[in-house]
Amino acid sequence: MTHRTLSVLLGDYPHTRLLKDGTLPVEGADCRFPTVAPLYPAFARMVRRLEFDVCEMALATYLQAREAGVPVTLLPVVMIGSTHHRSLTRLPDGPALDPRRLAGQRIGVRSYSQTTGLWVRGVLREDYGVDASDITWVTTEEPHVAQYREPAFVERSSAGSVPQLLRSGDVSAAVLGPRAVGVQGTPLVPVIEDAEAAGEAWVERHGTVPANHLLVVRDDVLKSAPDAVTSLYRALARAITVTSGEHDGAPAGRAVAAGWSDSLARCLEIAARYALEQRVVRTPVDLARIEKDAAFLAA
Repeated sequence: MTHRTLSVLLGDYPHTRLLKDGTLPVEGADCRFPTVAPLYPAFARMVRRLEFDVCEMALATYLQAREAGVPVTLLPVVMIGSTHHRSLTRLPDGPALDPRRLAGQRIGVRSYSQTTGLWVRGVLREDYGVDASDITWVTTEEPHVAQYREPAFVERSSAGSVPQLLRSGDVSAAVLGPRAVGVQGTPLVPVIEDAEAAGEAWVERHGTVPANHLLVVRDDVLKSAPDAVTSLYRALARAITVTSGEHDGAPAGRAVAAGWSDSLARCLEIAARYALEQRVVRTPVDLARIEKDAAFLAA
């Protein structure tokens, strides 16, 4: 069998460890796993330069890249994901904030198109009646997709990291992903009271868990080496099954899954709706086409 060499960028999780250390081989493919830390800057390298054959990618970045015509196809693998009611944070010694009264406030977020921010803004609109445009979103980084233009209510700051903006008083609250809260040198507390219970209510209402990162493949690689891509997908799906017990309790491991499902379809539908409402994308997302493009995996 001729082996196709694939450059595959994946984060470090229990389900990727088995592929990276060779415990679960990828039949018909010689996978190279480059190391990038932190992971998220590599998303820009993928959507701007198609630097990798297969790449983990934030959901919001994928939606923007698809709208911009970047030639990548979504593979139905949720790499990380969780609820995000705890991701809207404030300083513990600062004034309490009512999520229903955030209009007119300044909130820090690494990038407006960060997926955690997408989910948080969706929660604010859906559960508390606050639109994205009611808030000034103070960002520290540009979008991954170069073609994207941020709305007028987004402001860029050069005054440091998001926690630094919070400590300086430039923002009253901050959006930080589940893996970032508690490791930024600043103890933070959720703005939303009973955040865990609110998150569980969201999951029960929607029948899905928010996904943060999925997987994409370059279209030219998919066309030239579909069997290798399928083998990689199946190996990763096996690894997720084998390590399922290790996802429990992980900051963003709850949503990890492989394969098209009702839960994934609902997740993508909600994310696409949130993205359009927030002007993360400007045109409706063709969800049926996304699923159709990856139908080869079911063969």
